[in-house]
Amino acid sequence: MKYIMFEDFSGAPVPIIFPSRINFDEMREQMPYTKALSAGYITLTHEGVRCHGQSKSLQLETGPDDAAVIQAKFEDAES
Repeated sequence: MKYIMFEDFSGAPVPIIFPSRINFDEMREQMPYTKALSAGYITLTHEGVRCHGQSKSLQLETGPDDAAVIQAKFEDAES
């Protein structure tokens, strides 16, 4: 799976996760958010979320806090 981390209208990071067959730039065009913060690939492991890699087309790479932000979104959805 791929992801792009956007800054939402309140300034908070919001991840969009999508299938690997969709190009980063194609997904970017569909989003209303003005600022993309980071992008890369996501893997779910027994330890949680792992983010890695980059998007050459968007000239963005994985951010140091991306995995924690995405993991928190999954945990919020469970409660």
